[in-house]
Amino acid sequence: MHSYDLYESPHGEMLLAATDRGLAGVYFSGQKYFPHDESEWRRDGTNALLRQARQELAEYFAGARRRFDVALDPSGTPFQRAVWKAISGVGYGATISYGELARRAGAAGRARAAGAATGRNPIGIIVPCHRIVGSDGSLTGYAGGLERKKALLALEAGVLPLAGLGELTATGSAPASRAPRPSC
Repeated sequence: MHSYDLYESPHGEMLLAATDRGLAGVYFSGQKYFPHDESEWRRDGTNALLRQARQELAEYFAGARRRFDVALDPSGTPFQRAVWKAISGVGYGATISYGELARRAGAAGRARAAGAATGRNPIGIIVPCHRIVGSDGSLTGYAGGLERKKALLALEAGVLPLAGLGELTATGSAPASRAPRPSC
């Protein structure tokens, strides 16, 4: 049985889900692989894990948290779990390529498979799959949408998003010649 609650992030509503063992899901509304069969889920705004996740996400979005402490309980294959564990080792504000992620997950040469597992990460932001980029540093794929990926990287780089967010680099830095605009 999953307990769930909703969290209003600066980038849209999020669904938070937990089992008795830990946080099992953090999804932006409408994202790819959003769970669709919640018939056995129950809404519980008092669940301690969900309260902790909401608090830690609020601190993250405020720029006051760089690492999450909430217990995790993602459901996935052994390979997916190895990839998600490797993603969890990518530090705040850093990025790595899918190839490097595959190597760290013990599957060197399997960048595409690591990319597929990354896309299925059920615990976005907390397992920071937004920090995984293409081999050339390009921002590729993000189940929550590329605009959100750019915004999360910008938050971690300490820069305000630019109009349209289209000019951020893979590390989230903005070109020096442009003045930042207030974030939305």
